[in-house]
Amino acid sequence: MKHQSGRHFLQIPGPTNVPERVLRAIDHATVDHRGPEFQDVSKEVLAGLKRVFKTRSPVVIFPASGTGAWEAALVNTLSSGDKVLMVETGHFATLWLNMAKRLGLDPVFIPGDWRHGADPAAIEAKLAEDKGKQIKAVMVVHNETSTGVTSRIGEVRKSIDRAKHPALYLVDTISSLASMDYRHDEWGVDVTVAGSQKGLMLPPGLSFNAVSDKALAESKSAKLPRSYWNWEEMIAANKDGWFPYTPATNLLYGLRVALKMLEEEGLENVYKRHDRHAEATRRAVRAWGLEILCANSSEYSSSLTAVLMPEGHSEIAFRQVVLDHFNLSLGSGLTKLRDKVFRIGHLGDFNDLMLCGTLSGIEMGLELARVPHKKGGVNAAMDYLARGDQAQAKSGAKARAA
Repeated sequence: MKHQSGRHFLQIPGPTNVPERVLRAIDHATVDHRGPEFQDVSKEVLAGLKRVFKTRSPVVIFPASGTGAWEAALVNTLSSGDKVLMVETGHFATLWLNMAKRLGLDPVFIPGDWRHGADPAAIEAKLAEDKGKQIKAVMVVHNETSTGVTSRIGEVRKSIDRAKHPALYLVDTISSLASMDYRHDEWGVDVTVAGSQKGLMLPPGLSFNAVSDKALAESKSAKLPRSYWNWEEMIAANKDGWFPYTPATNLLYGLRVALKMLEEEGLENVYKRHDRHAEATRRAVRAWGLEILCANSSEYSSSLTAVLMPEGHSEIAFRQVVLDHFNLSLGSGLTKLRDKVFRIGHLGDFNDLMLCGTLSGIEMGLELARVPHKKGGVNAAMDYLARGDQAQAKSGAKARAA
């Protein structure tokens, strides 16, 4: 391969760019994971994660990808043959379904078109039909990484409550945590699943379960086999800042710094930044004359935007042109969407100039790949970003004058 000068633009929807501060923290001499220095790191990280999940409940950390967190959520709360209610929102919801089947669960899958989030009314109807209360858990992906569509987690909670159903509520936030507003306690979630490599700005390798009291109680009688994924041992050891087996020590050093960065910016400001970049991206896509995959504006993702390719044009070929010419990586279409959409990641350690560079590479790539489009997408995004900055500057000037 020939050398390409300049930085690589990694604009897939995760893993995301790792900030220099986090890289330097990971580049730390290995320490005794049973010594006092690491004990302090553990306590700090475990407390910081609760603030990100917006919970008072325990948050369990596993050395694993987000898939491990999925499995941990299931094996700690359910037994073989249990019915679980799931919704087809995209590729990752389908993967979670397949895992449930392999573990011996009995999923009820509400079909979807991959352009809409979970329908709270459909979930409520299924639960209302379940007169014998056989459904043990409702499982929803908050932000479907394959489609750029979010599900309304608070509204689903209300649907479960209206149906007066005792099912556990399990939610995947792998591509939304620390990028989009999420409230584990307020929304009555029993297990929240997350990973390190997206909004938390770390490399892959850590996964998380935020666990409610109800889920902990259910784990006492759950019968699916578990050893590595056992919450009980983790939570008991975590109380004193320890882990029952060797943790990913250097990643936890990085996590400590990532949590500090999020708190320095302020979580609400982090969410606003992601909302702003998502809207600028959508304005660029519309200006190009292309179609956003998400069909409902109330379900737009602030982590990524999935863009439909014009009929007869290949997203695989287009992404290759963009990579070859501009050293820019975009997300591919997955399974049902293979060769039909490309995905623009705008989450994690990301700013206005990085977004403008990303959109410039896409617009030039559309031209080089001869994909039918209109010019002006980058300008539309820049106009929006500049207006937002001007509004913030005026607001700040008024506050200072007061």
